[in-house]
Amino acid sequence: MSKMGFRLKWVGVFAACAFGGIAIGVAWATPGLNAIPTVIAGPVAVGELDLKGETETHELELKTRGQWQSIIVRFHIDPGGHTGWHSHPGPAFVMVKAGTLTLYYAENPDVGVEYPAGTGWVEEPGRVHIAHNEGDAPVELDAFLLVPQGAPVRIDEPAP
Repeated sequence: MSKMGFRLKWVGVFAACAFGGIAIGVAWATPGLNAIPTVIAGPVAVGELDLKGETETHELELKTRGQWQSIIVRFHIDPGGHTGWHSHPGPAFVMVKAGTLTLYYAENPDVGVEYPAGTGWVEEPGRVHIAHNEGDAPVELDAFLLVPQGAPVRIDEPAP
């Protein structure tokens, strides 16, 4: 085989692997269903943080390294809708405004935690989850996310 033929063969193998990897990634992704995000604010650049606060009964400490960005996203999720399996590269502070949301984590996908209006949670970076509206009314929630500069806000993940 000539040098040119050898090179073309390896270019073809590389291209096939690259496109195959993309196709597999698309096949594994679990996009949301009837979950509509609207950016309320941001992204806004945030430098390094070193915040501390304390009262007699509470304590807060938040420290980051490197450049970050903040973003606020409002979600409307129709009954039967969901966000798809995903994670975030930074923390997400989530507040349910209307309806009841059921949250599932990849490490135990058969057990959901319900969050009715007026409740919320803080999502750990990298934790794979999906949020479902299993009720009869729309769910409205707001999420404040801190994301490393240049990273995606959401990372699609395969279903467990």
